[in-house]
Parts: sequence; structure tokens; C-alpha cells
Amino acid sequence: MNTIIGLIIIAIGSLGQSSSYVPINKVKSWSWESFWLVQGIFAWLLFPYLGALLAVPEGSTLGALLASGNGAALKAMGFGMLWGVGGLTFGLSMRYLGVALGQSIALGTCSAFGTLIPAIIAGADLFTGKGFVLLVGVCIAIAGIAIIGYAGSLRAKNMTEEQKRAAVKDFALGKGLLVALLAGVMSACFSLGLEAAEPIKAAALGMGTKALYAGLPAVLMVTLGGFFTNAVYCLFQNVKNKTAKDYFSVPGSVLVNNLLFCGLAGVLWYSQFFGLALGKSFFTDGSIMMAFSWSILMSLNILFSNFWGIILKEWVGCAKATFIWLGIGLLILIFSCIYPSL
Repeated sequence: MNTIIGLIIIAIGSLGQSSSYVPINKVKSWSWESFWLVQGIFAWLLFPYLGALLAVPEGSTLGALLASGNGAALKAMGFGMLWGVGGLTFGLSMRYLGVALGQSIALGTCSAFGTLIPAIIAGADLFTGKGFVLLVGVCIAIAGIAIIGYAGSLRAKNMTEEQKRAAVKDFALGKGLLVALLAGVMSACFSLGLEAAEPIKAAALGMGTKALYAGLPAVLMVTLGGFFTNAVYCLFQNVKNKTAKDYFSVPGSVLVNNLLFCGLAGVLWYSQFFGLALGKSFFTDGSIMMAFSWSILMSLNILFSNFWGIILKEWVGCAKATFIWLGIGLLILIFSCIYPSL
């Protein structure tokens, strides 16, 4: 029963993340870099900070908790800075491929690297016992992702240039695939950052923090590192493209509108890792479900993002065969989420 509860919590957070890019369309008169920076303040600073406060035991402070990990906070932040590169290219992958295909390729790569690398570092044997189950689960997820990617290539062939531009304004398959693969590899550093911050989680539990919230300070340190990388890039682009005026030149009503939708995008994005931290507390330490939790989150993100892609008409004009392949890929992803618990 605990496993089911954990999966439901992770799924709710995943649904939030997959919905987080929809508010982009409501942001007005801002360049991409201006939007990305402002939503990042909400997604990578404000909400992770508020979440981390839930883990602070009575009579202590967040600073004391983070300092108790013997340098784990800095390690997590370092991985977060690398993940920040993935975050930048992740946004660009959806710019060039759309929500459905962009998230599928990037998150698929992220799923494989983010699940297997921590297991290898921990000394797991991927060809026997639990390690083999983990490897098979990742392979199933990658198979589903590959099929979705194939459906995406069929979509590109079936659609006219006008249809491509209508669905995804800056559609560019070749450039988008390269960016999405880079995004996936670098985004896997988020998982490595969470692993590096395990001493902080252990310290929180030792201080009396509820297991439900103990993983949230780790999320804060990883997103903090990612914010630094993204902020430097966005401010550079603001100067280069002369878009720094975006923040002050729009009318008050537009500014309020943009802040509200950036805030909405931010809280929806953060919900995936809030849900992951809470959901993992229902899994047994050292279990297959715990080791596979990262892949489960990424698979669910892809699943829900493709549902949004259909709703947003990114697949409009495609042949019936394209939808069949898409459906097969999504079903395989669903199976990959429950496979480790069978």
C-alpha cells in the first residue's frame, strides 16, 4: 500500500511539472531569457526554500541543517550547477521540438543516466539480482521513449512546414534533437546532486525531522546551483539582446500578469521534486522502487507531457500510424513505472 501511495504522490508532482510550460503562452512582451529568469526565481529559489523549511526540526535552523552534512550541501550545489546547463538546454529543446517531443527525448536520456549512474557509483551489479531488475526497468523505459521519438519523427514527416510552425513556432528537428540529448545528459546531474546530499537527509532524520520532508533541503541545494547557472546565462542574454528593459518597460497590468504566470510555472515545475521527495519516503530504503524512483518520475513526466502535446495540438495533422506508435510508446512507459514492483 505504501508503494502505491508513493507512486500516486510522485505522479501528482509529475503532472504539475508537465503542465508547467503551458503558462509560457500567457507571458506577454518578454523575451525568452527574461521569462526563464523570472520563473526560475520561483521554481529554483522561492518554492524550494519554502519546501526546505518544512524539514527544519524544532529549535534548529535551515542553515544549521545544511551545514550538518559535512560539505554535502556544496557537492549538491555543484551538481546543481551542472544540472543548470541541462535546464537551459531543456527549455531550448521544447522551443525547437515542442512540449511532447522535446520533453520525451531530454527526459528519456535524463532517466537512463540519472538512474544508472548512482547505482554504478554505489557498486551495484547491474547483471544480477536487484541491479538487473533496475537495468531491465530502465531499458523498458528507454524503449518506450524511443518509440515516442519515432512517432515524433513521423510527425515531422507528415506535417507541412506551415503545420510545424503553427504547432511549434521555432520547430527544428535536427537542432532540437542535439539540444535535447545534451539537456538529458546534464539534467541527470540533478539525480547525482540528490545522492550527494544524502548526508543532509540523514542529519535531518537524526534531528527528528519527519521522513516525509527530510529530502527537501537536498532539492533546495541542487536547484540553488542550477539557478546560478541559469541566472548568469539569462542576464548575459539580456545584455546581449538588449532585453533587460523587459522587466520595467511593460505596463503594470502586463507585469502583474507575467509575474503571476511565472509564479504558476515555477510552483508547477517544483511540484515534481516536492512530490519525488515526499513519495520516496513511502518506499523502503535500498529497495528497487527507491533506486528506480528517478526513472519513474522521468517516465511520468514524458507521459503527461505528451498528453499536453495532444491537448495543445502539437500532433495535429499526423497520420493514424503516428498516433498508434505514440500510444504504444506511452503504454510501455506506463508499464515501466509499475514493473519494479511486480
